[in-house]
Amino acid sequence: MAENNKKHKIVIVGGGAAGLELATSLGNKLGKRGLAEVMLLDASSTHIWKPLLHEVAAGTLGETEEVEYLNQAHRNHFRFRLGRMEGLDRKKKEIYVSPTLGDNGEELIPRRTFSYDTLVMSVGSVSNTFNIKGVAEHCMFLDTTLQAFKFQKQLVEAYIRNHASINTVDKPLSIAIVGAGATGVELSAQLHEVTDLLAVYGLDESSNVKLTIIEAATQLLPALPGKLATATQQQLVKLGIDLKMGRRVVEVTREGIKTHDGEMIEADLKVWAAGIKAPNWVKQLDGLETNHINQLVVDQTLKTSDDDIFAMGDCAACPWPDHEENVPPRAQAAHQQASTLYKTIINRLNGRAPVKYVYRDYGSLVSLGKYTTVGNLMGNLMGTVSIGGFIARVVYLSLYKMHQVAIHGYFRTAMLTLSNLFRRSAHAKIKMH
Repeated sequence: MAENNKKHKIVIVGGGAAGLELATSLGNKLGKRGLAEVMLLDASSTHIWKPLLHEVAAGTLGETEEVEYLNQAHRNHFRFRLGRMEGLDRKKKEIYVSPTLGDNGEELIPRRTFSYDTLVMSVGSVSNTFNIKGVAEHCMFLDTTLQAFKFQKQLVEAYIRNHASINTVDKPLSIAIVGAGATGVELSAQLHEVTDLLAVYGLDESSNVKLTIIEAATQLLPALPGKLATATQQQLVKLGIDLKMGRRVVEVTREGIKTHDGEMIEADLKVWAAGIKAPNWVKQLDGLETNHINQLVVDQTLKTSDDDIFAMGDCAACPWPDHEENVPPRAQAAHQQASTLYKTIINRLNGRAPVKYVYRDYGSLVSLGKYTTVGNLMGNLMGTVSIGGFIARVVYLSLYKMHQVAIHGYFRTAMLTLSNLFRRSAHAKIKMH
């Protein structure tokens, strides 16, 4: 049963970068003063910044990077509810949440209904399999923290099996990544670093690993200029990563990946990182307009086809004036959209006009772990500048620090940074469990 409350009810569905930042800022502005009721709904109990999921998958990210939603909600004056949205009634202004089940299938939380005055959809994206045969059954994905942890567990088990096998010289552990965007490239470099670390820790046979990236386009990293993409490609080749460019995947089997030219690429572990879409259930939200990849179509104020419903992040198809394509699904866009919607919702409560969202492209950065970081920065003073090495690494880390500041504040972010520096000096660099 929906709750009755005279306060303006703001419901945010999805606790990714944009959703958590918006809930935190609205909680401190409105919830703290009792001016509105702010609720965040997510199917997970913890948050990890999505661009770091490749580090979770490789086992190199510390557990301190996880944010507990309940703790965040308590400190920042909003409510957190654990659950997965399954439906919407626009006329009643209610959302419907599926039952939450335990590991043994027992119902922990029954199906629930929550009412809203303002609804913000921020459910992110999932991998787009393009209906290619065998992808869903045989590939692993890195869309959620749970999937990243699952991959990391299978990775460790595969390394241990490889270490114990007497045939490792004849048959190396093979890992294939489909997709040469930022996720695929960063994951490949991170996995290469892990094999080196495992060899240092005594699993010498773990270095007998074959890493392959399969990409339909002829160039990796389409978001980067050609010069930087070529430099990255040269670095990956130097690390011994096999790049199969211009190869379109037509089928995935238990044994490997088949490309359009008939080649079968054998792989023990297969990761799909070849495109995104909004979750399928988004296109069934009581008639809200969506596009061909299930994204909610929004105007420049991030409003959907319903005046009381907004969308941001990867699940939103947001127009990009003077460009043929929509705003790209990047962390910087999600951060900017959360800031814009914060102002719009404050205005909404005060009877003022919404704020138009203008995407500011500050460039693209790709981290190859300890090896290098490359990218381009865009600004009014210098135009587009290519950067690499230490400077690029510092800028890359600063993007994450901006997210941490948005949800923790400057002081707490500084303390967390110092704590992580001390932890890394005392703990293993990779997770082995």
